[in-house]
Amino acid sequence: MTSSSFNTPNELQQQLGERLKRLRLSRNLDQRTTAEKAGLSEKALRNLEAGRGSTVETLLRVLKALDSLQGIDLLAPEATVNPLDLLRQPKPPQRARRRPREG
Repeated sequence: MTSSSFNTPNELQQQLGERLKRLRLSRNLDQRTTAEKAGLSEKALRNLEAGRGSTVETLLRVLKALDSLQGIDLLAPEATVNPLDLLRQPKPPQRARRRPREG
């Protein structure tokens, strides 16, 4: 897996398009069939695969047509712990204290 942290948005779009194209080909689907299944024009699919200005809706339709909606979980994972909630919680005691002796 390559690091994408230094890529421009355009480079990332091209990488995503290439990956979608490889996924489509691995499913043995041509562009026409995939576009029909996704309810898109072939041109919209070609633009997505080429990394040229596509919409989120087009991406989602193609992912759904390729039975790959689990990709959404990878793109935007569900937050499990809110860091602000952690700050609001009282801090647990760091050590036990002796009780004063009675009597």
